[in-house]
This record gives sequence, structure tokens and C-alpha cells, in this order.
Amino acid sequence: MRTLEIAICDDEAIIQEQIKTWVMQEQPNSSVTLYGTGDSLLAAQTQFDIIFLDIQMEGTNGIETAKILRERNGEPILIFITGIREYVFEAFDVAAFHYLLKPIEEQKFRQVFSRAMEEVGKRKGRQRDLVMIKTKRQNFTLEKSSISYIESRGKKVAIHTAGETIEAYASMRGLESQLGAGFYRCHRGYLVNMAHVEGYSHESIILSNGAYAYLAKEKYGEFVKAYMRYLREDAGSSGAILHGNP
Repeated sequence: MRTLEIAICDDEAIIQEQIKTWVMQEQPNSSVTLYGTGDSLLAAQTQFDIIFLDIQMEGTNGIETAKILRERNGEPILIFITGIREYVFEAFDVAAFHYLLKPIEEQKFRQVFSRAMEEVGKRKGRQRDLVMIKTKRQNFTLEKSSISYIESRGKKVAIHTAGETIEAYASMRGLESQLGAGFYRCHRGYLVNMAHVEGYSHESIILSNGAYAYLAKEKYGEFVKAYMRYLREDAGSSGAILHGNP
């Protein structure tokens, strides 16, 4: 397994060193970077696997820092650190994995970190879930997790990923069959990845990149059931804090 990239962002040096010590005891093959402010974390170029993030900091606080990280299409596991229990509820808005209350109990830390490590492993497995897109003129391989949604454009389809939009000659029905579970045909012209759904209304689905996909009126009820089932299954497998926007 490659070296894990872990960030600890807290304005208290003693908390930084405490968490770093525990992390290295659990996972010696980790790269741990310390930050004293949310702004310094946001300036970093590293793609972190796990981020321990204090909520109360000068400058950009932990919640706002997390929102910016999410807007950048980042998917690090966020574990909030706070001395005020009420702040925990704000963690739901940025899909936090868990939280730790100050003063941090070592046993609680090890439990949360162990679960976070399990989630890292599951995400790596999902990232290796590849699909061969077969078209009339070419074949290419994509990670299923990278696909946000697919849009029909006449005889072509537009495959929207985190980094680019790929146009190819292919049928929506064929792609729906190839991609299988985890993707939903919400409209004759749209196929969405459930993992990238941020919210929905009776007429459209909001994706993680801010795009909208049409939701056929006759499919609204079926979609809601499918999405709720997806959230329950994902929560059951990861133990993460999840939220939807019904």
C-alpha cells in the first residue's frame, strides 16, 4: 500500500503532536503534515487521505475550510476536532466522517482512526473499479468513481468526470448496462452516479460538480427510493456520517 497522506490542522501545537504520535503508532508508514491554520492547509497542494481538522481557528475556520476542500472536488476523510459539542452538527453539511471532542481520549481516537483506515481501504478498492467504455470507434478505460454523470447528445454521449468531459459514440442503454449498480437512469438523456449526487428536486438532480441532470417526473418516486437505499447501504458499510437533500 502506498504511503498515506495525513494532515493535522489545529492551532494548538500540543494537539498536533498528540495526534501525530498516535497516528504514527497505528500507521508508521504514513506521511503526516502539520498545519496551524485552515488557510495554510488550503494553500497545500497535497491530496490528503485523512484530515484532522480543528473547527475553531483564526482566519478561515474548520467548517469553512472543509467547504472549500469539498468544492475542489476533494474527497479526503474529514475528522473534526472541537471543544464544543454543538459544533458537531455543522459537520453534517460537509459530509464529515467523524469528530473528536477535546480533550481527546486516546481510546476514542484509536477507534475513530481505525474506522477511517478501513474507509480508506474501501475507497481505494472503489477507485480500482474500472469500466471499459466500448464505442463504435474506440475503447477506453475509466474508473467508475470518476464518472459524475453521462449525458446523451444525439448519436454521441458526453461522459462527465472530475477532470474532463469525454464525447464518444455510444448508446445510453449500453452504458447503463456496463456501469451497473451505483448508477441510475434518471431521464432518457441522463445517467447519474449515485456517489456524486448532492441533492435533488422533483425536476432535477444536483451533482457534486454543481451540474444538474434532468429527473423525469415519472421516475421521481423510484429515484428517491433508489437513492435512500444507496445511502443506507453506503452508511452501513462505512459507518460514515452521511446526509441527503430530499
